[in-house]
Amino acid sequence: MSKGKTRKPADLKKGPPQGAVKREKMLRQASGNGLTADSHPEILRGIEHFLLLFLLADVNSKEMQSGNWTSVSHFLLVGLHHSPQLGVPLFLAFLVIYLLTVSGNGLIILTVLVDIRLHRPMYWFLCHLSFLDMTISSAIVPKMLAGFLLDSKVISFGGCVIQLFSFHFLGCTECFLYTLMAYDRFLAICKPLHYATIMNRKVCNSLALGTWLGGTIHSLFQTSFMFRLPFCGPNRVDYFFCDIPAMLRLACADTTINELVTFVDIGFLALTCFVLILTSYGYIVAAILRIRSTDGRLNAFSTCAAHLTVVIVYYVPCTFIYLRPGSQEPLDGVVAVFYTVITPLLNPIIYTLRNKEMKAALQRLGGHKEVQFH
Repeated sequence: MSKGKTRKPADLKKGPPQGAVKREKMLRQASGNGLTADSHPEILRGIEHFLLLFLLADVNSKEMQSGNWTSVSHFLLVGLHHSPQLGVPLFLAFLVIYLLTVSGNGLIILTVLVDIRLHRPMYWFLCHLSFLDMTISSAIVPKMLAGFLLDSKVISFGGCVIQLFSFHFLGCTECFLYTLMAYDRFLAICKPLHYATIMNRKVCNSLALGTWLGGTIHSLFQTSFMFRLPFCGPNRVDYFFCDIPAMLRLACADTTINELVTFVDIGFLALTCFVLILTSYGYIVAAILRIRSTDGRLNAFSTCAAHLTVVIVYYVPCTFIYLRPGSQEPLDGVVAVFYTVITPLLNPIIYTLRNKEMKAALQRLGGHKEVQFH
């Protein structure tokens, strides 16, 4: 066998590619019909180009059928752009915020648990809210801190799925919980004589469980619908955590349906909850105005104002982000930092500073007085 015809062992085993065989066959047919490189170079060149396109299409089709086209194994979270000199100051600032968030919400939970005077539905719901704020922060901030200090912006594909699921699970549960807390205040102020009967322990626990179940169903739907899309190339997430608007921009497919579903699903839930909250507070304000005692009106307004403030701080940024799922404005990242990092810190401050019972309970807890467990 001459040197020019020698083939490597792998070639002898596998044989020529199927596309190459088709190419040679068609070229031989063309030669048999009188088409040679000397007589008709343009025609033969066109045949070769056609065969090359056919071969590439055949390879791409097989890769798509085998699933090799979804090749992204990790993502890069590059949403918070900053100079290297600001890495340490930003790390320290967000670390302080995170520690204050965890300690503040943890203190509220501890105070409610050990003080029997706070064993009422309003404060049990507040415990749920504090726990949600702690876990939402814990799902987002630690990875952000690692990016500031260690320049570790990589998150695995599985980690991204978990982060998106956790955030929407906790965020939707919190949305339902705000509505439930407004309903609780409506019963306490507008139907005080029937409050203990309607909002008993069993009903209270069932409603709280319902908020967690609703958040789970919503997040499972959104996460599965999001990651049914293929991710075949770009992996730079222009956001500081994995969230639906940022991930949609990386999908290698038409995302129109996903954007529509996100708008309708999250928009419907947020709008429904917000309308129910406003309706509850409409009745509450009317009932408060009928109270003859000035102190009674002030106490009722103080308690409700704290809840309403938290609701507004939560809903306005969420509406800005999720009712515009295709948006690519730089301001989106700043707003997202507010409702994922700042809002969980504000909740314990608002509820403790504007609630006399919570302040009194904290003073009793700090004074090392005897506490009773329920």
